Amino acid sequence: MNLEYFIAKKLIKAKEHKSTISSPIIKIAVAAIAIGIIMMIVSVATGVGLQQKIREKVAAFNGHIEITNYDSNQSDVTLVPISKKQTFYPKFSSVQGVDHIQAVASKAGIIRTPTAFEGIVFKGVGNDYKWNNIQEYLVEGRIPNTANNLNEEVVISQFIANRLSLKLGDSFNTFFMKEQGYNLRNFKIVGIFNSGFQEFDASYILGDIRHVQRMNKWSPDQVGAFEIFVRDFTAIQAVGEQVYAETASTLDSKTIIEKYSYIFEWLQLFDINIIVILVVMILVATINMVVALLVLILERTQMIGILKALGANNWSVRKIFLYNAGHLIGRGLLWGNGIAISLLLLQDQFGIIKLNPENYYVNQAPVSISIPAILLINVLTVVVCLLVLVIPSYIITKISPVKAIRYD
Repeated sequence: MNLEYFIAKKLIKAKEHKSTISSPIIKIAVAAIAIGIIMMIVSVATGVGLQQKIREKVAAFNGHIEITNYDSNQSDVTLVPISKKQTFYPKFSSVQGVDHIQAVASKAGIIRTPTAFEGIVFKGVGNDYKWNNIQEYLVEGRIPNTANNLNEEVVISQFIANRLSLKLGDSFNTFFMKEQGYNLRNFKIVGIFNSGFQEFDASYILGDIRHVQRMNKWSPDQVGAFEIFVRDFTAIQAVGEQVYAETASTLDSKTIIEKYSYIFEWLQLFDINIIVILVVMILVATINMVVALLVLILERTQMIGILKALGANNWSVRKIFLYNAGHLIGRGLLWGNGIAISLLLLQDQFGIIKLNPENYYVNQAPVSISIPAILLINVLTVVVCLLVLVIPSYIITKISPVKAIRYD
């Protein structure tokens, strides 16, 4: 039998039925551990969740890597066509990690209704377009049919629909400028999406790529750009370099991290915030546990003297109090994990906490519940607290058995 653990367990059970001086301090220490765990788990889950959601949204409308012609155009509108007859299309088999490639073309236009007008970017897509990325953000209707004959079906954002007082099933005129005059197209709304990403919602409508090809007088095998999706986002830089090396010298390729550097630099700040929160919360929990341990030692001074008088060495007595502290940490972790996971599940299911999409690119705070991350936080908290508590437990070595037994 582990004598130290046996004595510690008796002390723990005694606390449950006895009011002591240390009782409120112990409760505060347990509460500090619980609050710290809640803050750490929630901050990691929401921080990582926000990063993942924003990455998904940027990729849904742009792919992970974009291949275009070299030109001076800095907008999202494609001017110089690219032939679809490329070695990497329709399957980029020469680069490991590429999941999908699709051809697109964009053209700027103006939607005109009887009461208002709005500038937009018409993104033309074909049969190879990965619609399931957009399906998640579809709030009404369906995706356009781009597989059969050319038609007027498009999906527009809820933002544009509200600004122009349009609804599902409505038709509208769109004017596309050309060198002399303009092209007029009449489109019909078959779907409305809301990504919460203001930059895309305020600009894009999606329809058949053949409209862009006809207006630009391109052949059926000419497109504006290729969008590539990777299997693992963490490998996007390495895959992007390989894609660049495998494309012709007349073509350029950029990852979304390069294209939207301001967004991803902002997302990196969340990593710093998470680290700061983890450090502060563990520090607060550790300080409270140190205070609780010192109070426990002070309260049990006579017991320490008796154990030493009976032949117990310093480390054996210290282990009794470390076991006791470990029990308190465990109680705090149990409460903290239960409350934190419950809050995250509520947010994930009901989206209670809303965010301003103009500032955060999402309508509600997304969460990413990762069991490995939660376990790591718990293990880190236990290890750091117990290692730090070894230091204040050293005070036991300074306690004299004779003086301790007389202590009152």
